[in-house]
Amino acid sequence: MGTILTVTKTEGDARRGILTTPDGVVQTPAFMNVATCGAIKGALSALDLKEVHCQVQLCNTYHLHLRPGDENVKKLGGLHRFTRWDGPILTDSGGFQVFSLAKLRNIKEEGVTFASHIDGRKIFMGPEESMKIQSNLGSTIAMAFDECIENPAEYSYVKNSCDRTYRWLQRCKTTLEELNQREDTVNPHQMLWGINQGSTYEDLRIQHMRKIRELDLPGYAIGGLAVGESAEEMYRILEAVTPEMPVDKPRYLMGVGTPANILEAVRRGIDIFDCVMPSRNARHGQLFTMDGVRNIMNAKYALDESPIEEGCNCPACRHFTRAYLHHLFKSKEMLGMRLAVLHNLYFYNSLLEKIRTALDQGTFSAFYHEHIVKIAGRI
Repeated sequence: MGTILTVTKTEGDARRGILTTPDGVVQTPAFMNVATCGAIKGALSALDLKEVHCQVQLCNTYHLHLRPGDENVKKLGGLHRFTRWDGPILTDSGGFQVFSLAKLRNIKEEGVTFASHIDGRKIFMGPEESMKIQSNLGSTIAMAFDECIENPAEYSYVKNSCDRTYRWLQRCKTTLEELNQREDTVNPHQMLWGINQGSTYEDLRIQHMRKIRELDLPGYAIGGLAVGESAEEMYRILEAVTPEMPVDKPRYLMGVGTPANILEAVRRGIDIFDCVMPSRNARHGQLFTMDGVRNIMNAKYALDESPIEEGCNCPACRHFTRAYLHHLFKSKEMLGMRLAVLHNLYFYNSLLEKIRTALDQGTFSAFYHEHIVKIAGRI
């Protein structure tokens, strides 16, 4: 069984859906929580994710390949058993990390040779290797191996890269179909989602989307955005690409973004998001609320006995005050980071819940206009 997306409601281009996977049902639009190495940075486990209403855990192919090693994860029964997460897991292909972390890399038709960011040893990764690693990890959804291009980029380079990414996608499809047939495979129902590339060139984006659409994959992502271009350019590309995406397949915008980015992208027809921002910002004392971003390090919170956000039902807001969080951050206590990450992830997941409710009720446009400016500001 592949992914099945049932669109239950639309408002303009915004979509409300139910995504059925072999590992559970996902209400969309949805935010995936990033557990890079099998854990959320900030000392959160898969059990904590349940408490912040997470639906999908995202793990990283590149990092888990380097340690503990995908072969070891396979021996331990795959990511679900290893991390104790019982819902859908998406693994990204490692492509983005190869292009963002590796100091030295050499891209050829076969794949990419690069130096590990941990110890500098040479590693080769291509479509077949990425699929083999993700098969060992046993995720629900495996992302295709692609080249993520930094913006801005030369048109001719982007065109050649898109063509190669398409050829890589065909190889990913063939390889995963073979791996799923093996008797010792961790997850015989693992599915492949394709990734649209094309930098900020609308014509290349559209051509590439039309080509990968023909492969009839269970889901499609838009990659290579939020890597140097302006928010306006990103929205322009979304407006060009989403009409070309299959209506009955999930649409995933990779690595995006701020709460305002999410509102804007839902408005343009995106179903699924992931981003390290809520956890990364939390670890630096930046807390998201419906009234904007709060910096808990500010002196004004030293005696403030309110929760981070009034009315928030996250574990941090239920039990602790701004004054206590302020103290924890000033004292460099790890608990401060943990509570802040719990709050931000809860905020993101509850924001998506509010968006879904608004779509169900036909009030998304009003919700968008009420919150879009305030949510992006600073308190």
